[in-house]
Amino acid sequence: MATSSFDMLLQKIETRAARAGVIGLGYVGLPLAMAVARSGFAVTGFDIDPSKMVALDARRSYIDAVSDAALAAEIEAGRFQATTDFAGLAACDVIIICVPTPLTKHRDPDLSFVEATSRSIAQHLRPGQLVVLESTTYPGTTDDIVKVILEATGLKSGSDFFVGFSPEREDPGNQHYHTATIPKVVAGDGPEALALMRAFYGAAVSTVVPVSSNATAEAVKLTENIFRSVNIALVNELKTVYAAMGIDVWEVIDAAKTKPFGYMPFYPGPGLGGHCIPIDPFYLTWKSREYELPTRFIELAGEINSAMPRYVVGKLAEALDIRAGKALSRSRVLVIGLAYKKNVADIRESPSLRLIEIIEERGGRADYHDPFVAEIPPTREYQALKGRRSVALAPDTIAGYDAVLIATDHDSVDYAAIAKSAALIIDTRNVFNRLGLSADQVIKA
Repeated sequence: MATSSFDMLLQKIETRAARAGVIGLGYVGLPLAMAVARSGFAVTGFDIDPSKMVALDARRSYIDAVSDAALAAEIEAGRFQATTDFAGLAACDVIIICVPTPLTKHRDPDLSFVEATSRSIAQHLRPGQLVVLESTTYPGTTDDIVKVILEATGLKSGSDFFVGFSPEREDPGNQHYHTATIPKVVAGDGPEALALMRAFYGAAVSTVVPVSSNATAEAVKLTENIFRSVNIALVNELKTVYAAMGIDVWEVIDAAKTKPFGYMPFYPGPGLGGHCIPIDPFYLTWKSREYELPTRFIELAGEINSAMPRYVVGKLAEALDIRAGKALSRSRVLVIGLAYKKNVADIRESPSLRLIEIIEERGGRADYHDPFVAEIPPTREYQALKGRRSVALAPDTIAGYDAVLIATDHDSVDYAAIAKSAALIIDTRNVFNRLGLSADQVIKA
């Protein structure tokens, strides 16, 4: 009796004889490739960016979660290689898609990267392969787009090849969890695909959480990010209300979190950043229109969070007027922190970029300091800011600005020096109070 594609692939996975291909070597793909390689699989990384190949060939990681030493170890052990040549997909038994899923300017899902990648895979598809989507998306994408593109080859999912979805759960800068220790939700198109997903990811991560369908797994990721978006919007709204009442929202949250049940602290900020929270909820709001169901709660949260940069600049302008008798249009502002979260170099969807843009729309001049981001790289939304460089912190430099705006509270920033030299400080992260550096010139926003 002939051995089935499923049996052959399962045996390859169980014996670590399978080769994995990871498409998209960014914040998700490169750490995943390292985790899979460390578990004993040979891994080929694919990316269209030649500069990444130059870095990887030099044993140099461009992702904080992957050290140069860890990268070099897997390359030198022969378990990891990288290429821009997608013809190598034919040799891969498991193919994992980790490409961006942004929004269009009208806040609709942009699945062009997923679709193009699926077509590239289709060109090299053969029996006995497992194709996995990890990119965050709306429920139905894996089965209705990826699977359909692959089946256009004449091969059939569930018999010739297999399709699954496993949402990424990377958290840049998190020192407590990494790819292999974060529980991994997995799903497949049919029981055999799910069995392959469990076997493959079970070899690379400590905990696998199977769910009933690809659409369910896609919904899990959206739910996780919508939960955070809605709760952050709530405290952002409370911030504005309590500020009008003369109440410090951070003091309120610190007291509320002493309750040992029924409360989970979330914190306000100058807006949302990162690839997930500012974007993913809108994937569900878009999909819900197909079912003629409103998502008012989710959309309202998005509106509140999107309004925060303008609220912060409003507080900045007000403070300059009252404290310095100076208009924002005649002021120089130093923004501290360009990355979207502390202690990382990731600027994806960072509210700091929007803060700089709004300040300059209102006639002011904004510079930035970030110990992790020496220069603003090209971005889709903020092309005019490309090439600006981080300003070095020095007492005279700080004193030369009319205001310092704390957007991201990196631990390595010298806040004591800022408190000593800055004429006015707008603190969106409560960092000065947290460090015991509160002073008359610090305004929370």
